[in-house]
Amino acid sequence: MKKFRKIRYVWKFAYRHLFFKFWYRLISLLDRKSEILFMNFGYHNPLQKLDLLPQENINRYSIHLYHQLVHNHDLFQKKILEVGCGRGGGLAYVKRQFSPSLAVGMDIDKLAVKFCRKHHPSEGLEFVAGNAHQLPFEDNSFDYVINVESCHRYENIGQFLKEVRRVLRPGGFFLVTDFRRDFLVEKFHNNLFSSDMILTGPEDITSNVTLALELDDPRRKDLIRRVAPFFLQKLALEFAGVKDSDVYRNFQTRRWIYLNYYLQKEF
Repeated sequence: MKKFRKIRYVWKFAYRHLFFKFWYRLISLLDRKSEILFMNFGYHNPLQKLDLLPQENINRYSIHLYHQLVHNHDLFQKKILEVGCGRGGGLAYVKRQFSPSLAVGMDIDKLAVKFCRKHHPSEGLEFVAGNAHQLPFEDNSFDYVINVESCHRYENIGQFLKEVRRVLRPGGFFLVTDFRRDFLVEKFHNNLFSSDMILTGPEDITSNVTLALELDDPRRKDLIRRVAPFFLQKLALEFAGVKDSDVYRNFQTRRWIYLNYYLQKEF
């Protein structure tokens, strides 16, 4: 039975990966008002306050996922890289709130990079196209690398982690927040443990992500019904994790586990 569950998950994963590739491209065509700045599931902790601009409030839960990952680290005047920056909203918030000297967002989707450059113009904020398995940066280039809800779709986590370690300066940090199916959590942990970086974690934030999906449910449904074509709305609602979706139930029942990890490259 367990073997069957794993096989079924692999097929679902492949399907989800293909859908996201298609959906990413479609968003660039459908989001005519540039409303979609984030594509993560979000996070909420009522005890952790955010200092948001008025225009950021609508995306507060997606922003909160970034904030909780980085807020205990001193990013001031540091050089940071986000691998898998998507539509750029998270990195733009980090740049404004934590004042690194340079923030570089990298994504494999060139249309997403084009969107980021247009909608997040800021000194010291750059966006480039690239592959997570072969980062287009020199050795020892960054003080921090962050990865937010992205690496679950990478084909070779080990190669990605080698690249992260290569581009980090000695003493630099890799901060990652992402989810895994319950029976794949141990494998993910072992990948990180074998990365030749000092590992701290995991920190389980599944309940915070589930709460964010509940609180953000009306906005997500409204956005999808306005932006997505009718024949794609059911799929889009599912992948957005609205309350009556399988995605939401997977987090609610802890079939999917959402985790933070913090790794440091040795001096």
